[in-house]
Amino acid sequence: MSQRLYNQIWKDAMSELSYLLAEELPPEPPPPQRDRVVFFQQLATLYVRYLQVFRQLEEAHNLLVHPQKRRLIRVILNGVMGRLLELKNEMVEKEFSEYHYVDDVLHALKLTPAALEIPIPHFFLNERSKEVEERKTMLIDILKMVVNTEDPDTSVDALMTEEEAIKIIQMAERAWHGRLRAKLNKEIRLGRFDKSHRAKNTGSPFSEMAAIRIQKVWRGYIQRKKTRIARDEEVILLGMVVDPKYQAPCSAEVAAQAIEASIRIKQKKHEEAYLKSIEEILKQLREMEYHDTSKTMKSQIRQWFFECRNATGAFPDYPSEEDGGSALIFAEKSPQELMEEIAMKEEEEANNNNKSKGTEEKKAKGKDKGKDAEEEEDAGLKMMPSAFLSDLEAANKRFEDVWENRNESENFTQMHEVELIKEELRKVIEAEVRVQVDEEMRQELAELKLSVDKDKGAKAKANAKKKKGSKSGKKKKKEKDLTADRTLESLCQELVEQGLLKPAKDVRMQDFWGDYNYLGTTLRQNDIEPMPSLLDVRQVLSLYAVLPLGSQEVHEKAPLIKSILLVGPAGVGKRMLVHAVCHETGATLFDLSPCNTAGKYPGKNGLTMMLHMVFKVARLLQPSVIWIGDAEKMFYKKVPKEEEELDPRRLKKDLPKCLKLIKGEDRVLIIGTTRDPQSADIKALSKMYGKIILIPRPDYGSRYILWEKLIKKQGGNITKALDLSSLTKVTDGYTPGHMVQVVNSVVSQDRIQQLTKRPLTAGDFVVPLAKFEPVFQKEEEAIKNWYAKTPLGKRRIKAATGKEEEAPPKGKDAKKKERK
Repeated sequence: MSQRLYNQIWKDAMSELSYLLAEELPPEPPPPQRDRVVFFQQLATLYVRYLQVFRQLEEAHNLLVHPQKRRLIRVILNGVMGRLLELKNEMVEKEFSEYHYVDDVLHALKLTPAALEIPIPHFFLNERSKEVEERKTMLIDILKMVVNTEDPDTSVDALMTEEEAIKIIQMAERAWHGRLRAKLNKEIRLGRFDKSHRAKNTGSPFSEMAAIRIQKVWRGYIQRKKTRIARDEEVILLGMVVDPKYQAPCSAEVAAQAIEASIRIKQKKHEEAYLKSIEEILKQLREMEYHDTSKTMKSQIRQWFFECRNATGAFPDYPSEEDGGSALIFAEKSPQELMEEIAMKEEEEANNNNKSKGTEEKKAKGKDKGKDAEEEEDAGLKMMPSAFLSDLEAANKRFEDVWENRNESENFTQMHEVELIKEELRKVIEAEVRVQVDEEMRQELAELKLSVDKDKGAKAKANAKKKKGSKSGKKKKKEKDLTADRTLESLCQELVEQGLLKPAKDVRMQDFWGDYNYLGTTLRQNDIEPMPSLLDVRQVLSLYAVLPLGSQEVHEKAPLIKSILLVGPAGVGKRMLVHAVCHETGATLFDLSPCNTAGKYPGKNGLTMMLHMVFKVARLLQPSVIWIGDAEKMFYKKVPKEEEELDPRRLKKDLPKCLKLIKGEDRVLIIGTTRDPQSADIKALSKMYGKIILIPRPDYGSRYILWEKLIKKQGGNITKALDLSSLTKVTDGYTPGHMVQVVNSVVSQDRIQQLTKRPLTAGDFVVPLAKFEPVFQKEEEAIKNWYAKTPLGKRRIKAATGKEEEAPPKGKDAKKKERK
């Protein structure tokens, strides 16, 4: 596809985004909505529409070549991803569920369930490919060093005993004698057959009967083959089966892949040319315009000095660096307005110093916050303020001003625009000049005040001293760096040796196969809470984990998610999802599972050192994922006797403290996995993990897709002899882990060679699958009942029963209720 098509995709996405911004930022705020269902419908519609814009922008950014366009699209992509996360957070708060079913919205927008798939931007890995490769090579080198130090004598073979040597010789001799005996028997059998065949009379009617039978069999075979071909052609014509020639990659697909590869090469070349031109133009502008801009800026500031003196009778105070310096002067405001603004800021600073008075007022206000929130809920529901809409509005204005109606008929190769580079770099040069000019003009203003207004000059100096003194407030205590004298490589080497830093497996989120839950809306309409499908789990984890870890801007501004708990029976793919998150974002993987940390870094000092090293390296090598397998063991109600020596609860107190220290700038995510959450303290587990995602056993649609994909991936062919529908129905309750093991054992290399004579059948998979124990309905119901006791599950039950949530009483009110 040409660059014109991708430009059109970008323009279509921006037109839809402009409509969305007009709806979300009206001139007058909309009235609050009292109906919760209608409000959620509005949120769901906005979410789906933003998601379609996200999909279009990601496609355009991935395959456009123009470097300046790609930079603007990148800014818009971050804004759209952040807005999606904000809308998702509001949907969870209003529906009290992590999973949403919006069939009516899809029907209204004429979309299919495939439109709800969360795309993972390619720039997460493309822009950090060198960094990710360096980390992988570093980990591989450290692992090789560890293996060589642990097993120095691996090349020396173990000595064989005399008994083992005798057994091997006996086996070889017996096999040789057996082959000789079989060869002799074969020769005797063939000799007897030749003698009996020669004794028969060739002119007898036996030969005619044999010829007739051969003809019947052959003609029947030919006719059956023609009938089968005609039936297959009819089914393909009706669209019931895909034509086999379209299953294999055709020439058009191969050509498209080659074009995409050439686009990647063009992107790199255009990016290099763009960076070189920036350096050259920046040098030219500094040589040509630096002196002129400083002159004009100084003259404008001097003019402002005398305008303020004429208007107010005194020279003004120069704006500080925190306020923007001379940039505040060049704003389109009169001298009186500027003086009023500076005076207001000085009053605010003076009021902020009196913190003791403000604390009492804050306490009084805090008591009234609950009442205000209740009044707002009674009045209606409103959208929460967004941190991304202002950025999206500015980027949309930039698109409309520069790119919407730009004539690019002469720029066929889609190279960078030199004039746009000059406009951007002039701002950079102005900022550089302003710093130097501000220093000089502050001195000049001080000299003017000393020469004309000596008294006011003294006051200004006193105020300046006060301001300087006010800057030195209370300093925040910094964390002690226990490993300040150590390098990053030495810390990584120690963590790898201890097994706490591991390489992530090459698994993608797309490899977590599943189908859409088509009955979710119907079940909720009948007051039945549906179990999510595997595709729903993949979408939620892509939103909560992949998008924030992949983009620094999104992680800083979007609702902060520090920890996620994946709950589900064994074999549903919890560990696979952890590795997929690391692979999609290029994240570093740390393992703090209780079984992995047992016996390592003993004592309190050792524990603090271990956590300090892990979180320090995680911040330095961010994005990072800290995986905690068997997360329930950390919060055991009662530790089993066989696990007392492992001390699984040693991280129970210290890890939540480290979790609180994670900020928006730190792209560090803790992911816990558990298959037995009932054995843990639910309150402590819910405090530790902000998001709890339930992963059930696969439903019918997901199992059908899993069987089909796994068999094809292993090299097997799905023919009419293999009834996938019956196999899917019979294997209800089995997890993807069971299916993977069965397919690997059945579809072996020997079996693949026999597929032409003996195709695969459902019976081939049922017999080995019967050796595994399935996940029964009782086990799934137990996990579902446990999830209903989590904070979000309780809120969901209260909303379903029609009871409004009440904030828990505190202080005197709680004591009064207890007495009653």
